[in-house]
Amino acid sequence: MIKKAVSKDVAEIYALTKSCAKHLIENDIFQWNEQYPSSEVLNKDIELQQLYKLEIDNRIVGIIVLTEIEDVEYKNVEWLTENGNNLYIHRLAVHPNFQGKGYAKQLMDFAENYATENDFNSVRLDTFSQNSRNIKFYKNRNYKQLESIYFPKQSTFPFYCFELVLNA
Repeated sequence: MIKKAVSKDVAEIYALTKSCAKHLIENDIFQWNEQYPSSEVLNKDIELQQLYKLEIDNRIVGIIVLTEIEDVEYKNVEWLTENGNNLYIHRLAVHPNFQGKGYAKQLMDFAENYATENDFNSVRLDTFSQNSRNIKFYKNRNYKQLESIYFPKQSTFPFYCFELVLNA
C-alpha cells in the first residue's frame, strides 16, 4: 500500500536510503552519498506532506517524493511544457532487498496516476547520468530525456532531466 509518510517513519526511511546509497556505490554508481539524502531532507519532505511510502507486510520497502515545488537547479531547463502546473518526482528508492519485484513501477504508476487525477500538465524528474538502469526505466515509461543539470554535493557527473507530457 502506498500512503503518505509520517514523522515516525523517518528512521526507517533514512535506513532505506542509506541501504540504497550503499548498494549504488557498490555498483559504481555514485549518485547518493553520506550527505544525501539526509534525515533533514526527509523530515522536510514529510513536513511538506510530499513523501510517500510503499509498505509490504508493515515494512517500508520504497519511497517517492511528489511535489509541485520546482528546484532552483531546474530554473534554466527547457521543459516540454510551460512551468506552473507540473509534478516533480524526487528520491524514488526501493530497498535493495526488494528491487526487481516491480515496486519502482508501482511507485511511478502511483505518481503518474496522481498527476493525471490532479490535472498536472506533466511529470518532471532527473536521474543520474551514470545510472543506465534508471535511464532505461524512464525511457521505457515514455519520458523524454532533456538537458543535464548538476548537483555538486552529490557528484561531478550530470543528472539528466526527463519529462512525461500528460496534458499539452
